Amino acid sequence: MRYLSAEMTGEDVLTGRQGSLGLILLNRPRVLNSLSLDMVKAIEEALDRFEKDPEIASVLMTGEGERGLCAGGDIRTFYESGKAGDGRASDFLRAEYRMNARIASYSKPYVVFMEGITMGGGVGVSSHGSHRIVTDTTKLAMPETGIGFFPDIGATWLLAKAPGELGTLMGLTGETIGAADAIEACFADWFVPASALADLAEKLTILLPGTTPKDVSLLVDAAATPPPKGEFADNRTLIDRCFGFDTVEEIEAALASETDPFAARVRAAMMAKSPTSLKVTLALLRAARKSSDLKICLEREFAATAQIVHTPDFYEGIRAAIIDKDRNPKWSPPSLDAIGADIVEPFFRPHPQPLFG
Repeated sequence: MRYLSAEMTGEDVLTGRQGSLGLILLNRPRVLNSLSLDMVKAIEEALDRFEKDPEIASVLMTGEGERGLCAGGDIRTFYESGKAGDGRASDFLRAEYRMNARIASYSKPYVVFMEGITMGGGVGVSSHGSHRIVTDTTKLAMPETGIGFFPDIGATWLLAKAPGELGTLMGLTGETIGAADAIEACFADWFVPASALADLAEKLTILLPGTTPKDVSLLVDAAATPPPKGEFADNRTLIDRCFGFDTVEEIEAALASETDPFAARVRAAMMAKSPTSLKVTLALLRAARKSSDLKICLEREFAATAQIVHTPDFYEGIRAAIIDKDRNPKWSPPSLDAIGADIVEPFFRPHPQPLFG
């Protein structure tokens, strides 16, 4: 959504400046601002330009339209590229993951308004930033296990760093969460009501060059309020108890033994997902927990994408969700007990062309 009157240029990504604020606006509202390779390149170019400009104090990322910041990557392109074996999906993921690392290490304050749907790649352009703002419309998720994929864009790093087992729940179930839970899971930092975002954006435009992250934090603090209540805080003990195991089977059994309706709901959500994706995701999350930085996790995720295009569930999940839209995927193998190390281990083979090597 546009909060300022600055002139902006571009097509699927609009960029410009107002005062000392660099502006990046994702501009594909008809497809929920889903990212393409050209969009990633445009974001990188804008980040380069703003970083080199001494008059730019901070950068603001937003999304056009009423429905959300960004629903993720262009899944249909992944599907078509995987079928064709033309490498386009790999090219996009390489560029996207490198952009995620760039955002995480950006030298100027990077502010993002995480309005509406913020999922998958939308989390990648937001939750790696320095100043992450959710609002009353935020709907955040990493829903990849529902399409035969796994949490990527550096999400294994973010999920592994979430307090307790909140990240394990998010990664396995793909459940959509609101503002309070996004903050509880450390995917965001502040809640600012949607009605106050325009005023906050205006105030960002008058910050002096050389502004520090702390200066921006103080500005956001003044606009922030307590978020509406979420679910994680009240269910934290149950979540940590049930999702603390290192096998999906043990997690499922723990949830099944609970009498709380919350446990029943998240168990049902998890068990509807691709069994292969569940096992790969949990293995990636546990590996990320032992990793020292984001780039290691991005490298591991990128290597895993080389295997996913050879996995039936990847195509079946996208078919059911995006192509035919029947929402009735037929997973293969269909059950957890049919998925052994021979299926999971290939996802951990090093990629022949590393991201950061």
